[in-house]
Amino acid sequence: MSRPKLIGGRGITTEEAIEIRQTVFGSASAPPRGEWTRTGLTFTHHQSDPYPFGLRSAKNATRGLQSVVQAFIIKYLIFDNRPKGIPSIPLDKLLKPTESEQICALWNSIAEILWNVGEKTKTIVCLPGDLPHISHSNQYFQDNITEKLNIFEFTKLEDLQIFIKRYIYFFTDDPGPGALLLLYSAVWTRGFANTKADLDSTKGANLMGNYEEGSLNVVTLLLSGRATPYLHNGVVYVGDEDHYALPQFGILCRSRVGLLIWDGDGINVTSRQPGSRLKTPGLPIWVTCCLGHYGVVFNSNRELLRNYHAEKRFELHHYTCAGLFVTMTVDNRNQDDENGAGQGMQRQNSKGEIKESDALNLQATPIEKLIHTKWADGKITFHNSLEASKLNQ
Repeated sequence: MSRPKLIGGRGITTEEAIEIRQTVFGSASAPPRGEWTRTGLTFTHHQSDPYPFGLRSAKNATRGLQSVVQAFIIKYLIFDNRPKGIPSIPLDKLLKPTESEQICALWNSIAEILWNVGEKTKTIVCLPGDLPHISHSNQYFQDNITEKLNIFEFTKLEDLQIFIKRYIYFFTDDPGPGALLLLYSAVWTRGFANTKADLDSTKGANLMGNYEEGSLNVVTLLLSGRATPYLHNGVVYVGDEDHYALPQFGILCRSRVGLLIWDGDGINVTSRQPGSRLKTPGLPIWVTCCLGHYGVVFNSNRELLRNYHAEKRFELHHYTCAGLFVTMTVDNRNQDDENGAGQGMQRQNSKGEIKESDALNLQATPIEKLIHTKWADGKITFHNSLEASKLNQ
């Protein structure tokens, strides 16, 4: 497949290079975290892998960002690209894209994420050319990507989609800076000053933080258009008798893709729980953060969050960019369990029988508690328990 040469745009300035590096990484005079310059947005092989819908990435700080992209890819495959006039298509068929369908899902997802960050008005895309526009100095440490950026501006979604489709290889090269280019484009679209204001932190705050799989601020930027650490609905004013109440800007509108979080048992856990605009999104797809590890939970029934009866008993699927896929049944019908394990997560043995001892042992696992942040009384049955056990590691 031929790769069109990058044409147009304007070169990044020294001031902009310093600003984008400081906003994202906290410093322009030291090299950025290496995984960001060598992690692309890459799929598994469309024929040999059992989960060809899935992105694959190493366990590094790009995992949160990749999980958001993965959620939008799933959204595209099972909802946006579903053939019209066909009432029922098996989920396993929808999640078996060809190579061309993989790429189509990716460029559509990137374009939608950036268009939403730009409030569907204006989007900035940053792609690297062949030569640097600025040189190494005491104020700026070259990383072989940032100093080569060309800046492109779009005010129409269709033009943005055409552009991303044409230059999708910048995002898919592996090793390559695809994850960084998406993050840079989102931050540039949001604006440096706005992004720093979103963080609502002390001087020198940046998007990264010291997180193994990435900062939640990156996730909220891509999901809501704001890099906010606050997950509640709307604006909350916080103060006391000695200080003026100051606004904390949370999630201002309902996203098409949601967010579920479980940080562990602790006193301050509730402060990180998303509000209803993230817990009940437009479609039954959620980015998940379980003890700092990211994934995606989804269901293929568009009516799941609109119809009370649909939530009585349904399937959920959990995928991580490590290539782990789990299917579970969530039963909210308040069934009696004489042994007291009704709230526990259950496994099936090779004969399809539930093992009571396993149900009790797994009752307090992280994945169960994550799902219970949305469906508190659900009884959860995993259908591929080996993979489920890996998710909890």
